[in-house]
Amino acid sequence: MNSISTGASNRRGFDLKNFAANNGALIGLIVLAVIMAIASPAFLSGQNLINIGEQVATIAILAFGMTYVIVAAGIDLSVGSVAALSAMASASMVANWGLPDMLTIVLGLAVGAVTGAVTGIAAAYGKLPAFIASLAMMSVARGLTMVISDGRPVEAPRQMAVLGGELGGIPVPIVVLIIAGLIATFILRFTVAGAYMYAVGGNIEAARLSGIPVKRIVVFVFVLSGAFAGLAGMVTAGRLDSVQPTIGTGAELDAIAAVVIGGASLSGGVGRISGTLVGALVLAVIRNGLNLLNVSPFWQQVVIGVVIAIAVLFDVIRRKNARL
Repeated sequence: MNSISTGASNRRGFDLKNFAANNGALIGLIVLAVIMAIASPAFLSGQNLINIGEQVATIAILAFGMTYVIVAAGIDLSVGSVAALSAMASASMVANWGLPDMLTIVLGLAVGAVTGAVTGIAAAYGKLPAFIASLAMMSVARGLTMVISDGRPVEAPRQMAVLGGELGGIPVPIVVLIIAGLIATFILRFTVAGAYMYAVGGNIEAARLSGIPVKRIVVFVFVLSGAFAGLAGMVTAGRLDSVQPTIGTGAELDAIAAVVIGGASLSGGVGRISGTLVGALVLAVIRNGLNLLNVSPFWQQVVIGVVIAIAVLFDVIRRKNARL
C-alpha cells in the first residue's frame, strides 16, 4: 500500500516538475504581477491593465514573427527597422500615389513580407548567416525609411489610424494582438510549414535528408517575420496617429527577449506562440511596474538585461539536461 502511495506521489511530483519546466515564464509572470500589485496599488487598476495591453501589443506582434525565425534556428535583427519602413512606405504610397486608404494595411504587410523575403533569400540561397543578412536589412530598411520621409513624421492614413483606436470600448491594438496571436499559433502548430520549421531548427541536415525544402522554409520564416513586423509598425503608427521614422528603434532586442523568455531555444527547434506572448507580457509588466515605482529608465534597462540573461541561462541548462 505504501509503495503504491509513494508511486502516485512520485508521479504527481514528476508532473509538477514538468509543468514548472514548461511554464517557467508563466509562473514568473504571475509572481511579477503579485509583486508589482503589492508594491503599487495602481498596478491592478483597470486603466493600467489596459495600458499594459496596449504596450505589449507591438512587441508581442513583432515577437510572433521572430518566433518562427528562432524556431528554425535563425535570428532576425531587422524587425524594428522593417516595422518603420512598412508603415512609412504604406503611408507615403497612399498619400503620394492617391491610393485608397483601404489598401494601407495590405501595402504595409506586403512591404514587410517583401523585405523579409529579401533577407530570407540572402540567408538561404546567398549562404549569408542569418545574423549578417538581417543586420544588413536592418540598416537598409532604416535608411530607406529616412529617405522616404526625409527624416520627418508623416500623418497616418485613416485606416492605419484606426489601428490605434477603440472597438466597442476595447483598444484596437489589443484586438489586433489577439487575432495575430491566433493566426501565428495556427501557422506554427497546425500547418505542414510549421512542422517543417521545427524540423529545420532541430536538425537542418536531417531535415534536408528527409526531403524537407529547407531553403524555402528559411525564406518563408523571414517572410512571416517581415509581415508581422509590418503589422506591428502600423499598430504603433496608429497609436501615435503619425508614422515616425524612428518607429521600432531597438525593438528587435525586445522581440528576441520575449521569444527567449517565453521558452524558445536560440539553438532552434523549440518555441511556442503562447510562450512568446507570456514573454512579451513579462517585459511589459516589468517596465510598467518600474515606471509606477518611478525607477529610472536606465535601471530599467539593467533589470531587463538581467532577465534576458537568466532566460538564456535556463535555456542552456534545459538543453544540457535534455542531452543527459
